[in-house]
Amino acid sequence: MDAQVKNRNWLETPVQFAVSDKPVEYNAAVAFMESRAAAIHAGEAEELVWFLEHPPLYTAGTSAKEADLLMPDRFPVYKTRRGGEYTYHGPGQRVAYVMINLARRTKDVRRYVQDLERWIIAALGAFTVTGEIRDGRVGVWVDRTKPASALREDKIAAIGVRIRRWVTFHGIALNVEPDLSHFEGITPCGISEQGLGVTSLVDLGRPVTLEEADAALQSAFEPIFGPLTPIDLPDFR
Repeated sequence: MDAQVKNRNWLETPVQFAVSDKPVEYNAAVAFMESRAAAIHAGEAEELVWFLEHPPLYTAGTSAKEADLLMPDRFPVYKTRRGGEYTYHGPGQRVAYVMINLARRTKDVRRYVQDLERWIIAALGAFTVTGEIRDGRVGVWVDRTKPASALREDKIAAIGVRIRRWVTFHGIALNVEPDLSHFEGITPCGISEQGLGVTSLVDLGRPVTLEEADAALQSAFEPIFGPLTPIDLPDFR
């Protein structure tokens, strides 16, 4: 492990880790994150990574443009104070909400987002998928351009974060096996250029389950952010 990475971002105190096995309503998830982030700031709770799925829905970040909501009646739409534009959440997509205290690590928001990108890319590598970053395009992308053909790059993971008093919440969304047609109701993350789309691990020919994706994400998380310890959360149904 790179010593500088560990010194800046890696703590000896384990980060708590929980998985919700039933879809969680969006407002319930946000309320929990808000409460947990406040408790972390106050020193009353440990850092937490929460893996979950949502029922089909669209969220509008702080930069969302009305014109990018193409089918406003298709699924519920939630305005959220995370960064970014419109995105989709639904079954088959692993959402990971990350609540860590940057004041104990490094007060560097850009570095934090880069670490989220490195985390996703390392997890994708477990399935021989090469994730890449593109200037001006948030998230992790897969180059699907064939020789002698036009550009084709698909987004496989979205990143949207909020930071309050140096405690992070919201996080990442990795497409494992969602219904990709559900993305047609929005312009995902405001990206509408020709040749850019959305993909998933299963769409790429990797028959990965959510449990396998979880294992890869857990393994990739620890070298960047530190050890994980499992906990149980309340039933949000």
